[in-house]
Amino acid sequence: MSNLNKVFLLGNLTRDPELRYMPSGSPVANFGFATNRKYTGQDGQKKEDVTFVDIEAFAKTAELCQQYLSKGRQVLIEGRLKFRTWEGQDGQKRSKLSVVAERVTFLGGRGGEGGARPEQAKQQEEPKFTPDDDDVPF
Repeated sequence: MSNLNKVFLLGNLTRDPELRYMPSGSPVANFGFATNRKYTGQDGQKKEDVTFVDIEAFAKTAELCQQYLSKGRQVLIEGRLKFRTWEGQDGQKRSKLSVVAERVTFLGGRGGEGGARPEQAKQQEEPKFTPDDDDVPF
């Protein structure tokens, strides 16, 4: 059976994108993101739940995010989950779940202003698997 790792998030940046370069020279941008969920609790009170997510973007998507996005800007993120583990300086094991942005749609204007036309940054596509006739399970 196949697997699926796909995430769609609509929300706002919590910090400006930070652009760095990998040893290969490929750009990578990291930024904070928040999405809200509003609901009514069992007691009838309106409540809001906020989820904070770290986002990574690569290649041309990273450069466009750093150039056009800033804290407060609303975006639609299409990507995949990435889980990382490492050992901290204190010897404790640490882990983190983040999202790798494969497509970022800029919503509103710069700095969260409304009315600008949406722009889109699409990450360079990875090679797709194309099954041979021998792979078809018939």
